[in-house]
Amino acid sequence: MNNQEKNYFDSIRKAGPYLGLGTQLAATVILMFFLGKWIDSYFNTLPLFVLIFTFLGGFAGLYNFIITVQKLNKKK
Repeated sequence: MNNQEKNYFDSIRKAGPYLGLGTQLAATVILMFFLGKWIDSYFNTLPLFVLIFTFLGGFAGLYNFIITVQKLNKKK
């Protein structure tokens, strides 16, 4: 393995922990959206809980994103 390939694989290894953060953020928002949609259909209150849970999912996802990035940067 030459030096260029080694640098490439080192970069990928260092970026690895950050690669799933976007997916995790999106999954949190989507999950909370569908939870709100289900509660709205149960109580017949559309769009109240959809909006509440979507925003809560966004805030929770961003909070988790920021905390995870801070922990990863602290390890360095």
